[in-house]
Amino acid sequence: MTWHPALARSVMFRHDHVRHADLLLLPERVVVLRGTAGSIVRLCDGSREVYEIVAELGERFPGAPVADEVPAFLSTLRKEGWLQ
Repeated sequence: MTWHPALARSVMFRHDHVRHADLLLLPERVVVLRGTAGSIVRLCDGSREVYEIVAELGERFPGAPVADEVPAFLSTLRKEGWLQ
């Protein structure tokens, strides 16, 4: 089975222009995404498989360990229930 990560129905992605931070808005909770986490989550629209997200980020951030870190990060978000 392939996985096309997408935000769970109860989660919204927003950029806070005042704080210059990407956020996940959950019921009664806000998660501040640090570093490149927002760039990763922004690609989780349900149209790409994980390997496609990794490939796109690899092009954007040459030399970064995206092949190892991005799938692990997405898996963590899925376990939290923030991605489906």
